[in-house]
Amino acid sequence: MSDEPLIARLAHHLQRPVPEFVRTRARLHLLDWLACVAGARGSEIGEIIRRADLDTTYRAAWLGSVLEMDDVHRSALLHPGPVIWSAVLIAGAEVGAALSAVLDGAVQGYESMIAVGSTLDALHYSHFHNTATTGPFGSAAAAGSVYELSACQLLAAMGNAASTTGGLWQFRAEQVMTKFWHTATASSNGKFAAYMAKFGMTGPAAILEGPQGLYAATCRDPKPLVLGDGWRIEEVSFKPWAACRHAHPAIDCALELRAAGRVTPPFHVETYADALTFCDRPDPVTETDAKFSLQHAVAVIADGRDATPADFTPEAIAALALLRAQVSVAEDPEITARYPAHFGARVNGLELQDCRGDPERPVGEAEIVAKMHMLAAWGGLPASEADRAAELALRGDDAAAVVTMLEEWLA
Repeated sequence: MSDEPLIARLAHHLQRPVPEFVRTRARLHLLDWLACVAGARGSEIGEIIRRADLDTTYRAAWLGSVLEMDDVHRSALLHPGPVIWSAVLIAGAEVGAALSAVLDGAVQGYESMIAVGSTLDALHYSHFHNTATTGPFGSAAAAGSVYELSACQLLAAMGNAASTTGGLWQFRAEQVMTKFWHTATASSNGKFAAYMAKFGMTGPAAILEGPQGLYAATCRDPKPLVLGDGWRIEEVSFKPWAACRHAHPAIDCALELRAAGRVTPPFHVETYADALTFCDRPDPVTETDAKFSLQHAVAVIADGRDATPADFTPEAIAALALLRAQVSVAEDPEITARYPAHFGARVNGLELQDCRGDPERPVGEAEIVAKMHMLAAWGGLPASEADRAAELALRGDDAAAVVTMLEEWLA
């Protein structure tokens, strides 16, 4: 057993029955992703993919991460939802699958993506966008489940999908749209690899640990592949606020201070090193800059706002300049030592180790439905469409109806 290739172990691990309570959890993640897609309809990237005349269902793969409100796994440092859901819904539409089968596929996709992502080291994350690197494993597993691939076929699908994986962080240094390219291609590549595996396409089994595999190429000290009894979708966090996940701990602390009547400048933020690497931007210019700015995030809360998409627009950037100038940031080594198991921060002495939406501080159906309504309105959809999405995702078993709804939203 110890000589079995890692993705062979993973392929066998995925072919377990999914319990109903885990399927119910997947419904929340489906609705959360639908909310993110709805809110991004009118974005610049949304207009680009319309002009490109892409297939309407495939368009959704480009939109799930635009608002920075997509679900996130902390220790694997990746966002499964934007990659998994489009792939599994497209596959489901091809074979006429019920939503229950799509949900099971999504659970397996989350499992695959997170299991692989949890093995990647800090060197990998310093250069590679983990969502893009691991996404093809997840979309191949999700689509492969819907296609009812054998363990051997699934191994081939993940091996081929992973053989073309990548996702360099260089886009962070430039005002470009590459992040959405990453999620869309990770979604489509894995799905297509699963489709081809149905017809006998073979793929490399040692794509992770082989001498020319992913670890050798991108890691210094990969961690062991851990396959437990549960399903790791239950470890995934929801994002209440429209900012980079690394800014959420500071937002949460600022909200606690505001609730206590103590949100008074100046503000000093102490947090982990990666939060500074990604989000130390005292002078944001664009909407993306603002979503990746600890300084702006704290200013948003200090101004009485709630960190919705409207709070990161150019108008908000201009309005909050004076407050933003009163926010300083620094690393706290103790908070860094707890990361990435815990995304923590301290603002003006108030410290939190985990954020709202994390498994330790969970949100429930009511909060996700409210997020659906908020983002549907931001994306120009009526409240009736938010209700429709909630009903289909949380209580329906008609995957085709979900696809039809997306096609109407994105036509």
